[in-house]
Amino acid sequence: MNDISSLEASTSSPVSTADAGIPLIFRILGAARELQTRLESALDEIGLSTGKVGVLKTLAQAGEPLPLSELAECSKCVRSNVTQLVDRLEADGLVRRVDDPDDRRVTRASLTHEGRKAFIQAKKVISLQEREIFRVLSDEEAAALVRVLEQLTS
Repeated sequence: MNDISSLEASTSSPVSTADAGIPLIFRILGAARELQTRLESALDEIGLSTGKVGVLKTLAQAGEPLPLSELAECSKCVRSNVTQLVDRLEADGLVRRVDDPDDRRVTRASLTHEGRKAFIQAKKVISLQEREIFRVLSDEEAAALVRVLEQLTS
C-alpha cells in the first residue's frame, strides 16, 4: 500500500459521497489544480500566464512604475522570479524598464499601452473562467463556497 493509500485508509472524511475514501484536503487540492489548469490554459491562448497577469495587475493598480523589489513583495515571490517575469513581459512589449528618478541604482517596471490592453484581455478571460465555475453552482452554493474559502484562507 502506498503512502496516499494508507493515508486515505486511515483518514475518515466528514463528507459522504461516492469517493468517500478520499480525504477532503485532497478533494480541495484536486479542485484547485483543475481550476488552475483551466485558467492557465485559457490565459495561454492569449500569451499570458498567471504570473505575468499578477505583475500586470500590480502595475495597473499602482498606476505608476514600480521598483522590481516592490513588485516582488506584492507578488509574494523572490526578486529573481519577478526579474524573469519582467524580462518576458518586456520581450512581449507589455512592460518596459525605466530609471528611478530619485535613485539611479533602482530600476522600475512600467506598464506599456499594450500591457494595459493585455491586462484588460486577461481580466475578461478570468471573468469567463469564473462564470464557468458559477454556472454549475446555485447562487446559494456560490455564496457558501466564497464564505468557506474565506474561512479556510484567513
